[in-house]
Amino acid sequence: MPVLNRNAAARVSSRSNLALPAAALALADPAPGGPSRLPDAARGRIFDTCANPGCRSGWLRLWRSRSAPVFEGGWCCSEACTRALVGLALAREMEARGSAADTRRPRLPLGLVMLERGWIAADQLRGALEAQRAAGGGRLGYWLARQQGVSAALVTRALGLQWSCPVLPLEFHDPEGLTPLVPRLFIDAFGALPLRVAAGRILYLGFEDRLDPALALAVERITGLRVESGMVEESRFRPAHARLLKARFPAVELIEAASEPALAYAMARALERARPVESRLARVHDCLWLRMWLRPRTSAVPELDAVSDLIGSAGGN
Repeated sequence: MPVLNRNAAARVSSRSNLALPAAALALADPAPGGPSRLPDAARGRIFDTCANPGCRSGWLRLWRSRSAPVFEGGWCCSEACTRALVGLALAREMEARGSAADTRRPRLPLGLVMLERGWIAADQLRGALEAQRAAGGGRLGYWLARQQGVSAALVTRALGLQWSCPVLPLEFHDPEGLTPLVPRLFIDAFGALPLRVAAGRILYLGFEDRLDPALALAVERITGLRVESGMVEESRFRPAHARLLKARFPAVELIEAASEPALAYAMARALERARPVESRLARVHDCLWLRMWLRPRTSAVPELDAVSDLIGSAGGN
């Protein structure tokens, strides 16, 4: 964020009709040659400017803490500026609807992938397709495994080829330790399974039968971790997913607003109440996910009570 140093602040004050309180100037500008009475970090915070590009007075608000609320790396000097900044970010996210991350599809049908590699015979594929039609739906891999004797591991391997992703193992999986990374609502609705964090930089995210690039991208942007998505065999995925859903997750507030401005207003109010030291906004399909850090981050996976989530939607989107 832009910072005014002591000399720049003095020049601005001398050129305008607005003046900083004398006590603040005395603390920031000691007598010539004398030692400063404020640490360098404190002097910087006093002259931090508001992150709202339309703000005209943020750096003069000395009575408001410079450490919070912080939204996407910028401090906001008032609730009005917080609302304006959130509105800009919300508009940015809504403009990204229909991106490639949301519309990505596998290049080849699963049956053709397995047929081309000789993993199934043509009559097995026909039998599975007939069973699928007769049942009115269901995944082809399910019918291949249930009726045609194809192993579940081979179906999962084919899904990995279909989606150009790896098959991920469940070794060293600690569901309870990963709940602070992704809200329970997304885990349940989009069939995701956080598996582990490697070297404090990479989050492995598992799926049962199809990837969700939109969710993976949002988690990457919110957490700052690089997300690697892959398939997990059904027989292992389902018990692990059920166990994860029973674990404790960070606090979450759900909001359904009539319009985007109303949602921006609700999110700004939440930021003002929580006064996070850091917060970020990302879209997950038709939802807007606001993550707030209530304490400075010390590790890749925060503590449960160190973060709070707000998930909202606007105008039926």
